Amino acid sequence: MDPAAPDDRRRRRLLIAATAAGLALLILVGIGIYGLVRGPAAPADPAPSERPSTTMPVTPGPMPGGELEPLPQRLGPEAFARAVATALFTWDTTTGHTPSDYAQVLADAAHGSEADAFVGDVRAYLPTTEAWAQLRQYATRQWLTIDEVFIPEAWETAVDQAAPGQIPAGAIAYTFEGTRHRDGTWGTTPVEASRPVAFTVFLVCTPPTPGHGAASGSCEVLRLSELDTPLH
Repeated sequence: MDPAAPDDRRRRRLLIAATAAGLALLILVGIGIYGLVRGPAAPADPAPSERPSTTMPVTPGPMPGGELEPLPQRLGPEAFARAVATALFTWDTTTGHTPSDYAQVLADAAHGSEADAFVGDVRAYLPTTEAWAQLRQYATRQWLTIDEVFIPEAWETAVDQAAPGQIPAGAIAYTFEGTRHRDGTWGTTPVEASRPVAFTVFLVCTPPTPGHGAASGSCEVLRLSELDTPLH
């Protein structure tokens, strides 16, 4: 991944620190008009019975020095979407990182025109600061297992019916169906919980450079659907 320009990285870090303002819309034309409008979402803090299943998360992992690994953006569209989905659901309250640290990994891969709105999308998937403090008491970890990934028919319809320039060139959507896992310790007892989840990741990718292979293209995240309200 090419390093982001200093101004872009500073701007994205400010976005994480600030309260997300109104969300921009990515307008799609499907049957009528479909808008990726984010409504308020419940924070990701579990009830005691859902306190954090027992498979170790694999990404994003800590790098030497304790920093989280950046998202690789030269993987091709589906592989990048998988990396986004995994990073979105993978965190560990015992590492010393905060929700903002995990959000920053995703924000650094955001497309500039949708960065503000995307940060708001990510916040709805991560625990609030207050919930994180509670989860940390139980050494809670979370990760995602992916069961199915597909390009939704609604997206293909939207692309077919969109006016020229209405959808960014290279934009694509992937819907994920899988299971969110959590584990931790309740008192001295290991506990675990899991539940099915579904969501859609919208991204935009530049085409590969001729003669340099598929990995020479680069992808950025546009938006996320509301959790459990994916495109089909």
